[in-house]
Amino acid sequence: MKIHWLQHVPFEGLGTISRWAGERGYTIEGTRLFEGAPPPSLDEFEMLVVMGGPMGVGDENTYSWINVEKRFIERAIGVGKCVVGVCLGAQLIAEVLGARVYRAHHREIGWFPVSLTAEAHGDPTLEGFPSSFESFHWHGDTFDVPEGGRCLAGSEACENQIFAYDDGIVGLQCHLEATAESIQALLENCHDELGPGMFVQSENEMRDGFGKIARMRPLLDVFLDNLVRRRFGRPSAGGRSVFTEN
Repeated sequence: MKIHWLQHVPFEGLGTISRWAGERGYTIEGTRLFEGAPPPSLDEFEMLVVMGGPMGVGDENTYSWINVEKRFIERAIGVGKCVVGVCLGAQLIAEVLGARVYRAHHREIGWFPVSLTAEAHGDPTLEGFPSSFESFHWHGDTFDVPEGGRCLAGSEACENQIFAYDDGIVGLQCHLEATAESIQALLENCHDELGPGMFVQSENEMRDGFGKIARMRPLLDVFLDNLVRRRFGRPSAGGRSVFTEN
């Protein structure tokens, strides 16, 4: 299977999604939107992964490529591609599907529990997940679930953490893909977003949580395997993972 991913800033990458894809023989290529690279043709991939970034979905005046990206996501959904969004990526997908994206009541930065909703039970998207799990978070915005979508998980600070739309479109506000390196990069590049808050941890608390990363990895694997199995058939093992620009 061919996967294409969209990158918004140099310090937010795929994290453990790259490992998952490589182990299953999937090829990954990506577009660095922040460098002005155009998205690929829709026939060049089967799954689109839209990653995070510190900008907001309404920052088109500052980041001219956001409008291009929104239209690209819209076209990918329209032709039936499998589309996954993380953090900003989930917010972009939600907006493209007609939902509202707005400033959350609380910034959520650090390690906090996520709980499945009643709607998640029996939904194949999160089959095999525990009813509650701990994940890494870094966001100040949130989204409404698009009309016709399903809210599958939430947290105390953020009611909508994971939503699914149709069989192959999923948005995750939480960062199941986080690694020690990706968290450290956020601490270095987005330090100004820290400060007093009910759901904002200190740098030391976030680093002390690095041991929790190993418990997130199998959750990410289960989620992505569920998605691929439902859309494309059971994933294979082995393979390569590369990043190329368009």
